Amino acid sequence: MEIKVTGTFQVDLIPETITIDHTTSLEAGRMIIDKTFNGPLEGQSNGEMMSILNATKSAGGYVAVEIFEGTLEGIPGSFAMQHYGKFDSAGQSLTLEIVPGSGEGELATIKGSMDIRVEEGVHYYDLTVEV
Repeated sequence: MEIKVTGTFQVDLIPETITIDHTTSLEAGRMIIDKTFNGPLEGQSNGEMMSILNATKSAGGYVAVEIFEGTLEGIPGSFAMQHYGKFDSAGQSLTLEIVPGSGEGELATIKGSMDIRVEEGVHYYDLTVEV
């Protein structure tokens, strides 16, 4: 069954110490991700993000993983998501997919992807999955 839903989420990014040892001008970062999802996707996710920015902060990228626990349209379960994002003067892109085989509970067979957008300071998700 295909499910397409949209809702909002709040996110807290908590800086952590990163252990990449280098002598370059690049800025490496690591953060804990703590999200609360509202709407058809209801629950919490926690994860970690690592990022690299160039010296002028005009280009960079990040990778992240997070685990969601809660409900999707009332269906209880959990699943993991992985992020791959980058930006430069030509624009930005983000790939956010559900980790294959990561679903548990009644979401055990879940697969799909999520788009994230920010409008007037509000974070939105657009989730498209098969369950």
